[in-house]
Amino acid sequence: MNRQITLASRPAGYPKESDFNLVEVPIPKPENGQVLAKTIYLSVDPYMRGRINAAKSYAAKVEIDEVMVGSVIAQVIESKHPNFEVGDIVNANIGWQEYGVTAGDGLRKIDPTIAPISTGAGILGMPGLTAYFGLLDVGQLQTRETVFVSGAAGAVGSVVGQIAKIKGCRVVGSAGTDEKVDYIVNELGFDAAFNYKEVSDYHTELQTLLPDGIDVYFDNVGGEITDAVFLNLRIKGRVVICGQISQYNLEKPETGPRFLWHMITKRARIEGFLVSEYADQHPEALVEMSEWLRQGKLKYRETIEEGGIENAPAAFISMLKGGNIGKQLVKIAELD
Repeated sequence: MNRQITLASRPAGYPKESDFNLVEVPIPKPENGQVLAKTIYLSVDPYMRGRINAAKSYAAKVEIDEVMVGSVIAQVIESKHPNFEVGDIVNANIGWQEYGVTAGDGLRKIDPTIAPISTGAGILGMPGLTAYFGLLDVGQLQTRETVFVSGAAGAVGSVVGQIAKIKGCRVVGSAGTDEKVDYIVNELGFDAAFNYKEVSDYHTELQTLLPDGIDVYFDNVGGEITDAVFLNLRIKGRVVICGQISQYNLEKPETGPRFLWHMITKRARIEGFLVSEYADQHPEALVEMSEWLRQGKLKYRETIEEGGIENAPAAFISMLKGGNIGKQLVKIAELD
């Protein structure tokens, strides 16, 4: 049998484990042009929160009793596709389940000789690619600029800061615990960081750590930290909107200061993006990032929830509350 996690109810505020169901169905059979994949690692990510809201999102929402959306690292155990063989390791979008059938155009092969296969869902997967294109293409990063990253200890933010350092920039980050601050400064090489839960005046903190202002702000968080950044942007600064995790679980929208007039005086730019827009450039970016990883210029950490598919909801909720450092994964099975 195939165990799946389906959506039981739409959350109000932070999701609860009771918003999900564990169900069993027969293992599916692949048709021509498809493969049957067994999940090894399940990725849980902030974007999933928006996909279980009642309101429309940028992509199709998950319906009640539908399998939760998500990406996995999986092993092909049956193939009716000419480009994939039994035993291949793939990144597949089959959702929160132990087995899934998918067509070849939805698969990316993972080379286990480059790095552990789990990295295909993290630093060498969607989060790493999000950091790469968000910073370099949307943010138009230039050498010796100053970069501020919110959510800097997460799967995306931690890579953003490291790429900025590779490009010769000064980098400051914010994170939610002293342990995370220590990690991004002493392990990842950020120039400075602060625990946002211990700071009451973000504007002053940013002025202290970035006295010459901010050229590129990579925003994973939104809210009061982002409000403060507008006051500290340099002329021609760029704000890259990747995520707004501080807002995802609010039962009532926050009201805040009206700071957009600063974008006039600073002649600055705000732009959001989706990493899927860069799909045709993903292979080229992964080659460069794999080389940085091999050279030791990129480091990563994973927070892995053991115990199988039934622990996916708890891991998801923990990630939304900041319980992870680096990429949050759920270990589902061992390789054959």
